[in-house]
Amino acid sequence: MKDGIAMLRCAALVAAVMLPPAATAGADPAAFNTAEYWFESGRAAVARAARLHPQGWRAKNVILFVGDGMGVSTVTAARILAGQLAGRDGESHRLSFERFPHLALSVTASANQQTPDSAPTATAMVAGIKTNDGAISVGPGVERGETDAAVIAAHSVETILEQAEKRGLSTGIVTTARITHATPAVNYAHIGNRDWECDSDLPAGATVKDIARQLVEFPHGDGVDVVLGGGRRCFHGRDSEDPEYPGRFGRRADGRDLIGDWLAARPGSVYVWNQAQFDAVDPRRVRRLLGLFEPSHMRYEADRDLDGTGEPSLAEMTEKALRILQRNRKGYYLMVEAGRIDHAHHAGNAYRALVDTIALSDAVQKAVALTDPRDTLIIVTADHSHVFTIAGYPSRGNPILGKAAIEGQVLRDAFGLPYTTLSYANGPGYAGEFTRRVFDPIGERAVPAPYPGGLPRPDLSEIDTTDPNYLQEATVPLSSETHAGEDVAIYARGPGAQFFHGVQEQHVIYHVMAKALGFDHERGDRRGRGDGPRGPWAAPRR
Repeated sequence: MKDGIAMLRCAALVAAVMLPPAATAGADPAAFNTAEYWFESGRAAVARAARLHPQGWRAKNVILFVGDGMGVSTVTAARILAGQLAGRDGESHRLSFERFPHLALSVTASANQQTPDSAPTATAMVAGIKTNDGAISVGPGVERGETDAAVIAAHSVETILEQAEKRGLSTGIVTTARITHATPAVNYAHIGNRDWECDSDLPAGATVKDIARQLVEFPHGDGVDVVLGGGRRCFHGRDSEDPEYPGRFGRRADGRDLIGDWLAARPGSVYVWNQAQFDAVDPRRVRRLLGLFEPSHMRYEADRDLDGTGEPSLAEMTEKALRILQRNRKGYYLMVEAGRIDHAHHAGNAYRALVDTIALSDAVQKAVALTDPRDTLIIVTADHSHVFTIAGYPSRGNPILGKAAIEGQVLRDAFGLPYTTLSYANGPGYAGEFTRRVFDPIGERAVPAPYPGGLPRPDLSEIDTTDPNYLQEATVPLSSETHAGEDVAIYARGPGAQFFHGVQEQHVIYHVMAKALGFDHERGDRRGRGDGPRGPWAAPRR
């Protein structure tokens, strides 16, 4: 009898493992901590893997999700937090994209740096080359300060979005950062300096167009169809008041109304800047949509309710974009960026970085629900990592944002002081001079707060480290935490996903997308001739 009950219990546990993690919500984690459970769940995982098979290599559609700064430690911590917030075993939980069948590691080093910024890493993903830090879809032969449009044109590299537009596919860009920020900009712009988002950023005498202008004057196909994100300030002049914030004005020195220009060049297009307008857009009737929801970056997911006029979530923007793009029978290319994961890490604020990672997972799940894995390749990856760590031997189930503890007993350092599971190798959370810092969600910066002095590091005994505004401690003092140089993960499903395996250079992501869409058979003029005597795409001599 006991054996029969044990077998039924084991079978139920295995069934739970084979279902999505939501199926185990509310379950007692202790019930899973048996030798039988772990053994059978491992065997079930192998059985599932044995049923996998390639879903072909030709895709009609491609969706590229980029978690900006979403290193492996960020994914792990976000997975645990998401599970704990849902009342289940966080360590057993999986984010939506972690259930994808294909996985690889991506080497993020740029052409000139071990630890890169977002411009060359995003360029690698959408243009298929390694380039220098700061460069937007141009080859490594371009100097960062190059202002000559002719030189930029000679070194420009055609992107996957530009190729899609030339072939009649629909295209879209969704981000929680400024739409002119590095990662979204690599799809449509070519420039040597990622900081030249607005014409007022350009040096005197520059002939190259600023990034915002390049989006509006995009020369390929019928232009980008869906653009959703932040960054209004570079689309209207210095005498034009922002519709959401009285007393704040645009940054364009030329006085142009780029939003008006965008609408005029695209009959039937719609522009929105708040939640109500966004919700009113009927994707069955609108073919082209521009949404700019903040003068700069959009709000962190944790702070969206602070916006008086409202902002859509990343999942909502992803759904709206897909429903518009799916009307094109030829297919589409869409990039979706969770841009503010990176910004929260730079601020040393793990809470917002992890919540934005969970928001990305929600957006991926929405895309999964709206697409067919037989014709749509979905890739989820990061451009780079951050110096973010999970350490200290805490018990399974210990709050991931809390102090490291074993069975509720707080662990202590060599000075007898508590410490947190999450920390940074550098950044504004440095506790030297016994000054505590917290995150200001309005000013989006670290500010000093009183702290008892006289200790070698802060005494966290009375500090709530799960507070959303807490800044995790950092070892090296910096005003802004830095990127990290280790590999990041690539998760994929759909046609062509099987090409992701092992450790691959980051620019391989473009080549997988190009092959899946059939673009690799239509080589065309990829430009970039200024980077060598025959250009980086010339066929090898025989």
